[in-house]
Amino acid sequence: MLKKILIFLLVVLVAIQFFHPKKNKATGEQPNYIGKVYPVPDNVKAILEKACNDCHSNNTRYPWYCNFEPIDWWTDNHVRNGIRHLNLDDFTSKSPRYQYNKLGDIKEQINKGEMPINSYLWIHKDAILTETEKNTLVAWSDSLKGIMKTQYPMDSLIRKKRS
Repeated sequence: MLKKILIFLLVVLVAIQFFHPKKNKATGEQPNYIGKVYPVPDNVKAILEKACNDCHSNNTRYPWYCNFEPIDWWTDNHVRNGIRHLNLDDFTSKSPRYQYNKLGDIKEQINKGEMPINSYLWIHKDAILTETEKNTLVAWSDSLKGIMKTQYPMDSLIRKKRS
């Protein structure tokens, strides 16, 4: 009986290798990239590339092990979830209120130590942010919020409290 179960599991494991999700690989320039409207200094861009863009842009760098299922499905789920919460390549197509609040979310997530997520850091040790890098990203998001405050009335930027 155990032999039949193992053979069945092996067949399933081989069969699922033929079903891969679509890769998050954009080609060409991203017209709604945050850097098209707001300043993204080189030091911030470097931090975003190493720790954020794989899950929060239209161009994920897939490691070799993502060629195997179910790891690819698991990774795809993380990427899609990350993009759903924040996509830096689609940032400027959103409303000013969305942009302003997402900048606040960046600061909050970094300060809480929730980004990058632990499961990403297990493999991507280079994505672990130093205190200096965290402070750089927080200062950058604060500076962009400051820019937005000069361009838009505050009532168009903040979420209205629900009663």
